[in-house]
Amino acid sequence: MMRALDTMRQRFYKARPLGALMCALWAVVASAEVVSGAQLPDGSQKVGENRYRAPKDFEATLDYYRSVYSTSSYPRRQIVNQPGVKAVHITNPSGKNFAGLNIYEANEEVRIYIVPTQQAAKPAKKPEPKSGKKK
Repeated sequence: MMRALDTMRQRFYKARPLGALMCALWAVVASAEVVSGAQLPDGSQKVGENRYRAPKDFEATLDYYRSVYSTSSYPRRQIVNQPGVKAVHITNPSGKNFAGLNIYEANEEVRIYIVPTQQAAKPAKKPEPKSGKKK
């Protein structure tokens, strides 16, 4: 003999809020601008060649990059040891499109610099010497 269920209410699986959170995170990451293969936070402003001003503070910008580029796949290191300046370099291990990102804060402003890849320099062609023969 089979017993009926104790309650007739349907309940959702508890992971549902996690799924909504993941969708929201995907929407935030998906709306980001991509320059030279590197993602920039939404609202970043270009201030120079490969240089951008981040819309949020230093910690919020680092949190954004932790969600976009995992620390296990993209190594980080401190690059400045000066009072009043914070700076972190994120290395792109594949080296495709960009070598890495420099995120730094100076004068209460957060900037992002996209480090370009080093292109192999092509050797310049040597001019051919003129022959000294007369006709």
